[in-house]
Amino acid sequence: MHAYYADHFILPLPSGHRFPMAKYGRLRERLAAEWPQVRLGQALPASDGELALVHTPGYIGAIRQGTLEASAQREIGFPWSPAMCERARRSVGATIQACRDAMAGDGLAANLAGGTHHAYAHKGSGFCVFNDAAVATRLMQAEHARHHRARGPLRVAIIDLDVHQGNGTASVFATDDSVFTLSLHGAKNFPFRKEPSDLDVELPDGCGDAEYMEALERALDELARRFDPGLVIYLAGADPHEGDRLGRLKLSFDGLEARDRRVMDWAWQRRLPLAFAMAGGYGTDMEATVQAQVNTYRVALDYHARWAALARRAAPDAPVPTATWATPGAEPRWQNAAP
Repeated sequence: MHAYYADHFILPLPSGHRFPMAKYGRLRERLAAEWPQVRLGQALPASDGELALVHTPGYIGAIRQGTLEASAQREIGFPWSPAMCERARRSVGATIQACRDAMAGDGLAANLAGGTHHAYAHKGSGFCVFNDAAVATRLMQAEHARHHRARGPLRVAIIDLDVHQGNGTASVFATDDSVFTLSLHGAKNFPFRKEPSDLDVELPDGCGDAEYMEALERALDELARRFDPGLVIYLAGADPHEGDRLGRLKLSFDGLEARDRRVMDWAWQRRLPLAFAMAGGYGTDMEATVQAQVNTYRVALDYHARWAALARRAAPDAPVPTATWATPGAEPRWQNAAP
């Protein structure tokens, strides 16, 4: 299973900054050590043209040049640096590559970061610079239209299970019937001004495993009733965990694993390709956040194996499909050989 990273671009954050930047490198270390079935590749950067499928040219240029107004930079929550810009581009690129892999026949692929759902078309917010799920959605739709015009537009479901509402994503797709935005989030948590998704499920502080799974089941039933996607992008936030200092919910590791399995099973039952990103995670103990994320990959590997078995049964002598990369002639550099 392919998974893409950009943690080698280190943001120079001031001492005491509350964002746990080290979690990304730690997740990659754990996956490389424990799950060699995950093939880790450096993400390619999203181009200005790809970003412009969602973001305004003025905003893209200001991020590139470091000319955002101070208030807008504070809303993002990171100080500007060339590394911030490059990492933001590659975080988008990772979700693009994961979507391409999933749709090329892999079934599942991943971004070790991503889930930057607070970024609007014209601004960033809440540690989110560019909106990776939104850009990847628009690009997958454009590529699908180019190669499969007769099939009609690609319909994409964005299942956002970060503990914070995906306000930026909801805003981008507010009037777009080809994209369904679903968000399960804490009712009293950030952002305090929420945008209407196609389906919002607000959860009370202290919500535990049973309540959460019941709400998720109802939400997935509603999604199936109202929308028929061709691709799923899943934000598998670790911040609903009971040990998260910003989450305010009380899901256990078992509850988070059940959540991941339910979403991936929902997509598998419909044979829908799924790309996932790790989204938020701010554990009091960073290792707890990383453990929740490692558990997500363990579940994903199960479903990726099902896709691989399906492909072998359908065409036992066919070559393994490969994705089409964003830059002609360019491919990611792989950290580990394919098992």
